[in-house]
Amino acid sequence: MTKDQFMANLEAALKKLPTAERKGILEDFEEHFTIGLSEGKTEEQISASLGMPQQIAKEMVAAYHVEKVEATATTGNIFRALWAVIGLGFFNLVIVLGPFIAVSALIIAGWVVAVTFVASPLLVLINVILYPQNFKFFDLFVSLGLAGLGLFLAIGMLFITRWLISGFVRYLKYNMSVVKGGMKHV
Repeated sequence: MTKDQFMANLEAALKKLPTAERKGILEDFEEHFTIGLSEGKTEEQISASLGMPQQIAKEMVAAYHVEKVEATATTGNIFRALWAVIGLGFFNLVIVLGPFIAVSALIIAGWVVAVTFVASPLLVLINVILYPQNFKFFDLFVSLGLAGLGLFLAIGMLFITRWLISGFVRYLKYNMSVVKGGMKHV
C-alpha cells in the first residue's frame, strides 16, 4: 500500500474523531513515512510495518473515548468508550460487555435500594392517607430508620459508583493494551 492509499484509508477510518485529533494523528503518520523514507525504506514497507489503517483507527478512536471518560465520566462518554473498545474485536464483546453489564446492574441495584429506603416514610404517609385504620407507629419508626439507612447507603453508593467507574476505565485501558499487543505503530 502506498503512502497516499494508507493516509486516505486512515483518514476515512478516523472520521469519528474531532478534526483536531484527526489532524494530529495524520501528522504523526506522515512523520512515520518521512522518517522511513529517509532511512531508505519504501512506502509499501513502511505501511506494512505500521499495520492496517482501519485497525489503527479503531484503536485511536477507542483511546480517544477512554481519555474522554477519564476527563469527564458522563453516561454518554462511558457508552462511547465501551462501544469503541468492543469494536476492537469480537473477543471484547464477551470480555468487556459482560463485566460492564454486571457492574452496571450492581450500581443500579444499589441506587434503587437507597432511593427506596429514603422514600419509605413517604410510602407510609401515603398508606396512612389511603388506609387510616391501618396506621401503626411501628411502621412509621421503621420507615424513618430505613430513610436514615438509605441516606447512608446513597452516600456509600456515590463513592462506590465513582470507584467502579474509575476501575472500569482502567479495565478498558488494560483491555486496549492487551488487544494492541505488540503492534509497532504510534
